[in-house]
Amino acid sequence: MNFYVQSLFIAIPLFWILIFIEIIVSKIKGINVNEHEDMISSLSSGITNTTKDAFKIGIVLVSYSWLVDNITVYKLESLWLAVFIAFIVQDFTGYWMHRLNHRVNMFWNRHIIHHSSEEFNLSCALRQSISETFKFSAVLMIPAALLGIPVKIFIILGPIHLFMQFWYHTRLIGRMGILEYVFVTPSHHRVHHAINPEYLDKNYGQILIIWDKFFNTFQKELDEVEPVYGTLRPSSTWNPILINFKHIWQLIKDAWYADSIIDKLRIWFMPTGWRPDDVKEKLPLKQIDDPYSQTKYKTKNSPMLLTWSWIQHLIAGAIMFHLFMVMDIENPSLLDYLYGLFLFIHIFSFTAMLDHKKYVILAEFFKIFLGFYLLYMQGNIWFNLGGVFVICIISYFIVSFILTIKFYLEHKPISS
Repeated sequence: MNFYVQSLFIAIPLFWILIFIEIIVSKIKGINVNEHEDMISSLSSGITNTTKDAFKIGIVLVSYSWLVDNITVYKLESLWLAVFIAFIVQDFTGYWMHRLNHRVNMFWNRHIIHHSSEEFNLSCALRQSISETFKFSAVLMIPAALLGIPVKIFIILGPIHLFMQFWYHTRLIGRMGILEYVFVTPSHHRVHHAINPEYLDKNYGQILIIWDKFFNTFQKELDEVEPVYGTLRPSSTWNPILINFKHIWQLIKDAWYADSIIDKLRIWFMPTGWRPDDVKEKLPLKQIDDPYSQTKYKTKNSPMLLTWSWIQHLIAGAIMFHLFMVMDIENPSLLDYLYGLFLFIHIFSFTAMLDHKKYVILAEFFKIFLGFYLLYMQGNIWFNLGGVFVICIISYFIVSFILTIKFYLEHKPISS
């Protein structure tokens, strides 16, 4: 089990504790920062992201290990100096990749999931991408490679640097005095997540805010301008898997319907949100022009459905941890991939139910079919679990399918 997966067994329970504390404090302060559907969507998105990362799904165009092996000119011997430089390089790289994801049309798809929540709370920090297919950030890490900073430092530093970005996704912490000058704080990051004209595309920093100040992308939170959260083109779904690919699907459609060959090509590299004029007329999109008139996405779900959705989410978390314990991290088998696919279909199904989508029955059917197929492939064993566990799993399949039909009939489906 690699360091990233091992760290999840510590980080995720800690995140849950902090989220629970945020809920309690928000209730005490009388500030509503959490909605059930939004939290389920955010936390389920976190499960899909960590699962995808565990499988190392993606194409590395330039790897840091290759750079170290080929361009090192001086081997830095001091461990602590190497760690310090690695941190600076990691954060600098994070700033520019973050900025790139915001500013280029085709790269926005890699990041839109993180901004799709119309709330701002700790759970939305876990909205992370599964659509980041091509990896090339190592080109910005050349200074570290020139000094021969070992790959192992970044293997450990990477998850730590990522987890350090969790805490500032909250509305409950105000300005933090002198820290505001150096580090990214909740105030800075509220600005970043806001769609107000004053705040849009500002504060890309991940740990250090100094990059924004140096590269002129800094904006402080204004007392007279309350942040409005979300995206200018709302996702309007609780399904994290759909959100991950909505933007790229729109780009594909726009490129297809564009009359100009040049527009078909340049749409991918233009600033985020750009569309050809002829496509705007053919395929008008819902867009927020006035953030203060925003109507948040909402579906009317019964307390019973919300309770069942939370149970389904907890089952998804249990599946994820069990998958990490049984899979071969370095060389996943076909069974491992199918188990991961089962988890993704499971999440797709219960979040589609929160959206009241007509295809939820089909999604649940595919999940149950794959589940029984996995049992069959392993001789009625569920990934090293047998006996009473198999009975419980089969019972769950039946109950899940029946309740999906029940909720489908009780909640009027929305056309997909």
